[in-house]
Amino acid sequence: MQKLELLAPAGDRDKLETAFYYGADACYFAGKRWGLRAFSDNFTNDELAEYVSYAHKLGKKAYITVNIQAHNSDFEGLAEYLCYLEKIGADALIVSDAGIMSLAREYVPNLPIHLSTQACASNKYAAKFWADAGAKRIILARELSIKEIKEIREFLPKSVELEAFVHGAMCISYSGRCLLSNYLAGRDSNRGQCVQACRWEYYITEKSRADAGNTEKYEIQQDERSTYILNSKDLCMIDYLDQMIDAGVTSFKIEGRMKSNYYVATVVNAYRRALDMCQKDREAYRKDTSRVAELEKSSHRQFTTGFYLGESGKEYLETSLPVATSDFIAEVLEPTRDDGYTLIEQRNRFKVGEKLEILSPDDNWNKVLTVLDMRTEDGEPIIDANLVQQRILLKTAPYHLNKRDILRRQKPSE
Repeated sequence: MQKLELLAPAGDRDKLETAFYYGADACYFAGKRWGLRAFSDNFTNDELAEYVSYAHKLGKKAYITVNIQAHNSDFEGLAEYLCYLEKIGADALIVSDAGIMSLAREYVPNLPIHLSTQACASNKYAAKFWADAGAKRIILARELSIKEIKEIREFLPKSVELEAFVHGAMCISYSGRCLLSNYLAGRDSNRGQCVQACRWEYYITEKSRADAGNTEKYEIQQDERSTYILNSKDLCMIDYLDQMIDAGVTSFKIEGRMKSNYYVATVVNAYRRALDMCQKDREAYRKDTSRVAELEKSSHRQFTTGFYLGESGKEYLETSLPVATSDFIAEVLEPTRDDGYTLIEQRNRFKVGEKLEILSPDDNWNKVLTVLDMRTEDGEPIIDANLVQQRILLKTAPYHLNKRDILRRQKPSE
């Protein structure tokens, strides 16, 4: 069996380092142009070189997104950029546009191409076409069922890999081909500038009244919580990784280059543990019922399995606002000192006496510590961490924490 890969998003340097720390095998990220997340911080050319090298030193991989739907003007400087990515050792290009793929085959024929989900490979013949055109890996359309994925796997040469999304926000349009952002904000979503207009609030008016001069607006209400009807639920396949493996998926992709560092840490950590358990002990994996609750600790919308299990499209639609069962309280800046104090950076207010939960890739995961002693960096005792991003020395013994571990606090149940 091929080695399985957990693939994580990296919208900036901090998220990339966090994703690798919590167990990602590879990260996908972009330069300042040609990627589909133009509003992420992304990476300069020098930073791309630095972090491709950083990934390789960890034994990890770095995939660079060049996945816009390109217009003529987008090709200016692109050949030079592709040659630069090959020079710095990028492990693959993620491409959706046939023109960009053609250019890559001409200028960097030895640099692997992963076909972006936006190319919409939704059947075995399309997947074979792209494989014959030079794609080493097919990132499958999100509209496929597990049964269809298995059929695609059986139709393709064994050398061609399959990648599929397992978690995160999904575009309501077919394989991300949306024009709402273009029409309503003048931002081309297919060239990296999506403003997520599907998640705005909308109203309706009654035509005959509007014609008569009555422009009163009425909220579209689906439940008591929100008016969001155009966006989708969040994908969550953590309980079905075994089925995806059996269907032939070898790379499991998390969405979220625009999400928070806390989101990346929580989701990568959960899927790393689940994927490892699934490979080690299928029976134990199938019996574990705690995984979804772990994912609910970071911001999310209602979860769905999308089209993978064959549900109808209605189950895909969203009717609620993002929620989380835990708050991000602090991030560890340095390993715990010999005296038991740990330097942390505050992200939400907390006080002496409160109980905090540890998020970590090691055995400290989900351990609970009570805040008994915290001090300023100068050693002055404090009882209330109420300053934004305050640096604090927190007594965490007997737990030894490491840089990038996170402290969180469970929200009270409603």
